[in-house]
Amino acid sequence: MTESKPLILSFGSVNIDVTARARRLPRPGETVHAHGYTLGLGGKGSNQAAAAARLAASLGLHAALVGRVGRDAFGAQARADLERFGVDLQGLRDDAGNPTGLALIGIDDGGENSITVAGGANMAIDESDIVASAGLFDAARVLLLQLEIPQAAVLAAARHVRRRGAIVVMDPAPAPEEGLPEALWPLIDIITPNESETARLTDIEPQTADEAAAAARQLVARGAAGAVVKMGGRGVWWQHGDDGGFVPPFRVTPIDTVAAGDCFNAGLAVALAQGRDLAGATRVAAASGALATTKHGAADAAPTWPEVSAMLEGG
Repeated sequence: MTESKPLILSFGSVNIDVTARARRLPRPGETVHAHGYTLGLGGKGSNQAAAAARLAASLGLHAALVGRVGRDAFGAQARADLERFGVDLQGLRDDAGNPTGLALIGIDDGGENSITVAGGANMAIDESDIVASAGLFDAARVLLLQLEIPQAAVLAAARHVRRRGAIVVMDPAPAPEEGLPEALWPLIDIITPNESETARLTDIEPQTADEAAAAARQLVARGAAGAVVKMGGRGVWWQHGDDGGFVPPFRVTPIDTVAAGDCFNAGLAVALAQGRDLAGATRVAAASGALATTKHGAADAAPTWPEVSAMLEGG
């Protein structure tokens, strides 16, 4: 690790995605024929690390990942792909007892998706992974968390870095039916739910800026210092304490929405590591997420900083 560079650390899942594209998604009990399929890097932890590394490449920032893969061909592929993005993998452990995580993804011609995840080694992650990579957690300026690993590990990681002054960004996906642990809320600097996750956490499924603002204020009242409520093509509401504001959507023609949320969070983390306030960081995040929908793939859809910069200037 390069100590002089601000560190963005992702702690979470590593998957290989098997993605099939078809005219439409199948209904229950139905089979549809796909145009084709691909194998590629996925998992929210690795997607966010890869997207952060791609953005950080020209900004003097550093991106690392802590997680697990199996000792199998998919694990070797994940390592190779993450190295290609420039992610620091000193915290990525081999798990002899579990396979690499796998995601089965269907995408229709409109860019909508349906995803089934088999967690594998991701679900074996525990506090020992934090201990093994304590140097990374100690050095992190921004910690990216998701919920494709056990909640106990997420909670332990948040506690560890908050004691050292890092910013904790929580992607509550997939949103648990029982909600987040009460102990986690005060450790969250920024929580970033999409519409369905917001509905699960607040009983508000935001369709307008006013609804997103109400939901964001409710999330802050639960204990998070800040909230960023994503509404896809309808824009984003950010809330930090009593301050809040709306970021309108960047106009793009989406072809694949799989990685939009992960690229959004990576953009948010990069901007926060640069020292931007939440309003400015949310705009960077929105541009990153919008650009991701214009490319196929998960991690491969991540934009570069020049692309994000151009969109910010044009928007």
